[in-house]
Amino acid sequence: MQPNLGFAMSLFFLLSLSLWTFFFLCICIYKSYCSSVNRFSPPSYPFIGCLISFFKNRRRLLAWYTDLLSSSPTRTIVVHRLGSRRTVVTANPANVEYMLKTNFLNFPKGQPFTDILGDLLGCGIFNVDGELWSTQRKLASHEFSAKSLREFVVKALEEEVHFRLIPLLENAARTNAVLDLQDVLGRLAFDTVCKVTLGSDEQCLDMSRAVPGHVKAFDTATEVSAKRAVAPIFLAWKAKRILNVGSEKKLKEAVHTVHTWVSDIIRNKKLTSNNNNNNTLENDKSGDLLSRLLSAGLGDEEVRDMVVSFIMAGRDTTSAAMTWLFWLLTKHRHVEQTIVKEVSSLSKTTSLGYDYEDLKEMKFLKACLCESMRLYPPVAWDSKHAAAQDILPDGTPVRKGDRVTYFPYGMGRMEELWGKDRLEFKPERWFEKGELKAVNPFKFPVFQAGPRMCLGKEMAFIQMKYVVATVLKRFELVPVSGNVPVFVPLLTAHMAGGLQVYVTERTAQKSSIW
Repeated sequence: MQPNLGFAMSLFFLLSLSLWTFFFLCICIYKSYCSSVNRFSPPSYPFIGCLISFFKNRRRLLAWYTDLLSSSPTRTIVVHRLGSRRTVVTANPANVEYMLKTNFLNFPKGQPFTDILGDLLGCGIFNVDGELWSTQRKLASHEFSAKSLREFVVKALEEEVHFRLIPLLENAARTNAVLDLQDVLGRLAFDTVCKVTLGSDEQCLDMSRAVPGHVKAFDTATEVSAKRAVAPIFLAWKAKRILNVGSEKKLKEAVHTVHTWVSDIIRNKKLTSNNNNNNTLENDKSGDLLSRLLSAGLGDEEVRDMVVSFIMAGRDTTSAAMTWLFWLLTKHRHVEQTIVKEVSSLSKTTSLGYDYEDLKEMKFLKACLCESMRLYPPVAWDSKHAAAQDILPDGTPVRKGDRVTYFPYGMGRMEELWGKDRLEFKPERWFEKGELKAVNPFKFPVFQAGPRMCLGKEMAFIQMKYVVATVLKRFELVPVSGNVPVFVPLLTAHMAGGLQVYVTERTAQKSSIW
């Protein structure tokens, strides 16, 4: 019996050794293949992909990706994630232009991406491709270019800024209270975008009122949707959605609340129009975006999905951009003084604040906003999916179905794009011979570029200029000591923990308006 036992153990040892050798060779071959594709990509292994590296760097994903891209000669890497499509990540402007413009049709949003946001955005313009996107884009483009809508935006800003924001800041200055400026700007942006988009007054800047349930639901829905995109194991959220548990259950409830809120507003607006019996929707071209979309004859669900998309984009992006600019200005007081000098030199042409022509003259302020968004883009990365096999301009092969991501956060930190001072806040880099210079949008794709260029770009600058100019002319913001900001890249990036500040009057004049 003893010899048989020894033989069995020897055989077991040899088989185990063979299996481990085979597994090791598989790993070597796989790593060799990955290296041949892009040796600067994170190390990947059979079955689990780069899960180990991803987990190690989960708390510094932006810096990790930026480091990898900076090391790559092509500024492109390939990432293999467990349960997810092969992902090409690039900070190469030539690749970005190829995706967003040159071969636009081969890089749609794609089903994997639309699945992530589909519950919240439905068939809204930001979450569809093809003919449905094209139809919505043409309609929205027409409305966004209307002078009457632009004037409506400025009017909404006047009301929100001068009758709600300024008194709030005055009270904080008088009582020496600490404000979370990020929260305040988020409330302001939500109020403004709801007035412009829905024609509704949410009064979120009224701190004496509880935050409405649909606002909390909107926050929950966007946060959970964003976490789907960065989940280490892509299939995990799909399993939770099928089982209706955890975060996916919260998402389902939040989306129901948001959709019900918007649908009720749509129904009431149509009912009011019918009761007035005067074709209000057909004749009103000076009001909110919802009225304009309804007058075009779109169905209620399609309109709902479109306005939810506009609210999400218009609320979070502008408030995030302003939050980071205000923080940067507390570290660069000489830049702040230049802004104050510029806005003070403009004569107000309305009874309250600035009109559109005044805002166009704020060139240095626009440069500051662009510089802030270069370093802290409201959307850190954006993805498309290849409809067919392709090759990017830098030679990176793309397979059908691959996720192809361009990375504005990393692009703003590439030395070859912005120079050795790329990590410094220097608004003057946006000027040439005293004038704002045109910058390649594929080098600075904060508002996307090509056919999907952000329709709300001009309105975003209107809102940000108006708010920043008005606040800085009246107040100085002082961050609470020890408040170290952390950039968190969800659907829209935000500052972890908010921006806690003290507010002081810049002048001795005390007035609730100007």
